[in-house]
Amino acid sequence: MTTAYKVLAQSLPSTNSMTVVYTVPAGNSAVLSTVSVCNTSNINNARYRLTIQKSNTTFESNTFIVYDAAVISNDTAFLTLGITLAANDSLRANVTAGNANVAISVFGSEVY
Repeated sequence: MTTAYKVLAQSLPSTNSMTVVYTVPAGNSAVLSTVSVCNTSNINNARYRLTIQKSNTTFESNTFIVYDAAVISNDTAFLTLGITLAANDSLRANVTAGNANVAISVFGSEVY
């Protein structure tokens, strides 16, 4: 087994729309070690949500790992997670503050 440590994904999720940030490639598994949530706007307390969606399942409210957490303007929240995902599982995000630019970066490893 080969492990690649890397930036897994970077995204600017749509406001009020659950956006896929990262999906584990087929045949792989992954460990999400750190997620950064950076509010690059002057909108204070931009709220965000993160969810883990297992492969071939529909969205349910019990999949949230963060729900309406706030990050102040021009600041970054770092989440140390250690979440393991199987092939085709995904991390999704939603920003609930209007016109806020919230950049999400995912760091971790993929196992081939």
